[in-house]
Amino acid sequence: MDRYSTSPNPKRFYRSRDKVIGGVCAGLADRMGWDRTLTRVAAAVLFFSGVFSGALFLAYLVLWVITPMQPYRPANLTPDEEQFWRDVSDRPSATVGNVKYRFRDLDDRLASLEKTVTSDEWRLRRQFRDLEGS
Repeated sequence: MDRYSTSPNPKRFYRSRDKVIGGVCAGLADRMGWDRTLTRVAAAVLFFSGVFSGALFLAYLVLWVITPMQPYRPANLTPDEEQFWRDVSDRPSATVGNVKYRFRDLDDRLASLEKTVTSDEWRLRRQFRDLEGS
């Protein structure tokens, strides 16, 4: 995987766009790798059991307010399109920085290749290879 094009934190916690109330339970399930339905049922059971209802309600409200909504990602994507959307950053400064480092890396690789191809050692090896082939 290309280290310059990936998001700085691909497992960031977002509120899900596939929401029932606020998207907090679905976002938490996505972040932790849990089933969304089971997470919602567990939250409802804890809330209605009365044990943690006040704290759970307050925590849900706080998370609803402070957690950003999940960036838009179209559904039914091909694997190439999915990779593209995974690589897109929502912060323009990070995206510009990624492009800058990608071009710098390509420039370094091209300079290394040019140095190798124009070296006397490479020419000598090519001449030996040509002699062995004839």
